[in-house]
Amino acid sequence: QVQLLESGGGSVQAGGSLRLSCTASGITSSSVCMAWFRQAPGKGREVVTYLHFRNGETYYTDSVKGRFTISQASAKNTVSLEMNGLKPEDTAMYYCAARRGGACYTDNWQYDSWGQGTQVTVSS
Repeated sequence: QVQLLESGGGSVQAGGSLRLSCTASGITSSSVCMAWFRQAPGKGREVVTYLHFRNGETYYTDSVKGRFTISQASAKNTVSLEMNGLKPEDTAMYYCAARRGGACYTDNWQYDSWGQGTQVTVSS
């Protein structure tokens, strides 16, 4: 059983930066995909980015390419999301998710474990 805990959300002005972290407990293998999803009010939960710990595969949704970076942090079983050049449309609840296995997906139902979410608010 994998348990996830996000941190780092907050309020920032447009153009600013935030760094989110997700710490996973209960991971027994590097064959895990870690993902960040986000959900704005009235919208569905969409994938932002993912990283597979074993093979290094990454994905970014088009709207965040060049601004967001996902990486495995120096602390074991921790993934970070560096968000730069934030825009008001980035405002959402951000959720960390984990999927056991050798593949990553952009579908939220493919993920086994979820964090509680951390709010990111970007004002202009």
